[in-house]
Amino acid sequence: MVDDRQIAQSKAIQRQTGRTFHVATRFLPERVRYPTYVLYAFFRVADEIVDDADGVPPEEQAAELESLRAQALGEKEPEGPVLSAFRELAVEHDISESEIDTFVDAMKSDIDTDRYETYEDLEAYMRGSASAVGVMMTEVMDPERRETALPHAVALGEAFQMTNFLRDVREDVVDRDRVYLPESTLREHGVDPDQIRRLEFSPGVGDAVRAELRRTERLYREGVAGIKYLPDDCQFPVLLAAVLYADHHRLIRGCEYDVVNTEPSLSTARKLWLAARTRWHWQWNRDPEAVFRRASAVSFPDPPRSGRGAVDTAVTPD
Repeated sequence: MVDDRQIAQSKAIQRQTGRTFHVATRFLPERVRYPTYVLYAFFRVADEIVDDADGVPPEEQAAELESLRAQALGEKEPEGPVLSAFRELAVEHDISESEIDTFVDAMKSDIDTDRYETYEDLEAYMRGSASAVGVMMTEVMDPERRETALPHAVALGEAFQMTNFLRDVREDVVDRDRVYLPESTLREHGVDPDQIRRLEFSPGVGDAVRAELRRTERLYREGVAGIKYLPDDCQFPVLLAAVLYADHHRLIRGCEYDVVNTEPSLSTARKLWLAARTRWHWQWNRDPEAVFRRASAVSFPDPPRSGRGAVDTAVTPD
C-alpha cells in the first residue's frame, strides 16, 4: 500500500510542476486524489528524463527510460518513493501494461523527434504522452461503464496536451528546441515551419494557431461529453480541470494568437475564481456538458437551423 511519505513526495512534485492540474486534483475524493498525485509524479519523472537532459547523450536517455519502464512493469526493483508508489498503484488498480508501454514509448520518441509533419503524426505521439495518462486515470477512478468512458478520456487527455502545446510554443522552442505545431497546418497558412524556430510572428502564424485551437476545442467538447460516465464524486474535479486548462484559450485569443512572443499563464487568483464559478454552476446543474458550456472559454457550435448543420462559431460563456 502506498504510504504517507510516497504520497507527500508525489504531491510536492505535482504542486511544483503542475499547478493548474493541482487545483483540480484537490477536489478529487481521497481514494482517487492520492493515486493521482502518484500518477502525476511518475509522468513528470519520465518527462524530465528527456526535457532536463541537456548534455546527456540520447542513448543514455533511452537507457534511463528503459530502466523506468522495467521498474513500472515490475521487472526491476523500483528506485525511490515515486517509482515504488507507482508500481504498487499499478498492481492495486490493474493499470494496463500496454498503457505503460505506450507512455514510455512516447517519452522515448521525444529524444530524437523535434517536429511533426501532420496532425496525425502529433496525434500518434499524444496517444502515449497524454491519452495514456487519461486511460490510467480512468482505470484508477474505475467507472461502471469503463469502455464507454475511455474514448472520451482519450479525447480529453489529447485536448489538455494540445492546450499545453499551444500555450508553450515559445517555451518549447527556447528551452527544448521543439515545435509541436503540425508543419502541414503552418504551410496551409503560408508559414515556413522554420519561422516558428526563429520566433517570428506573422498573420499566417496566428491563423495556424487559431486553426489548431479550434481543433482542440472540438476535442474538449468530445472529452467533456464523457464525464457523465465517471463516478459521481470524480465528475466535478475532471470538469474543473477541463475548465482551467481551456481558459488558456481565452489568453491565446487575447494576445491575438501570438504565442511565439508571449507565454500565456493563468494567475492563482484566476484559477480560484474559475473554481468558484464552476462550483456555483455545478451546485445548480449536475450536467457536465451544460456547466462546461457556461463556465469555460471553449466555443460551442450554434444549434442547427432550418435543417442545416451546425456552424462552428463561438458562443461566449456567461
